[in-house]
Amino acid sequence: MAKKIWVLLKFVQCFLIFAVEAVVVQEKAEAAVPVTTLSPPEGNTTFLGGTTWCVARAGVSAINLQIALDWACGLGKADCGPIQAGGPCFNPNSLLSHASYAFNSYYQQNGNSDIACYFGGTATLTQNNPSYDKCLFGTSGSVQSKANSMRCEAESYWWKIEVILVYVFILNKKWS
Repeated sequence: MAKKIWVLLKFVQCFLIFAVEAVVVQEKAEAAVPVTTLSPPEGNTTFLGGTTWCVARAGVSAINLQIALDWACGLGKADCGPIQAGGPCFNPNSLLSHASYAFNSYYQQNGNSDIACYFGGTATLTQNNPSYDKCLFGTSGSVQSKANSMRCEAESYWWKIEVILVYVFILNKKWS
């Protein structure tokens, strides 16, 4: 019986890891918007001259910028906490400033790929650090990848499921 539980636990663990990786791949596929651009190998632009940041383009329509910001902070899962009221990047309280922070957060979390800095044409790459005062814009070395954080979530769920299954096993033994 213990071997059956062990096999079941291994199956659940493998399923969770597969499911999490599938979610990450699906999010990437949904986030990808076809763009006609010349991309460096693997889409990484940071090697061209150092660190790059993704910021909102000045002069784009406020409606398009708001839609892109809403996507970045919602489905894009960018870290938008610092641009909330009271956060270190809330001021200046402008759409351009908030979008720049959110776009860069998403861009850094998604491997500095040129496609991760498109946002329907509302964003652009810069080599000028947009950080100011206490508002620090992340770089690729300072932002944990989404895949790693998703894997940690899977490991967190794994031990919880393991505890539940052991508990069920113990209850089953008592009633048998």
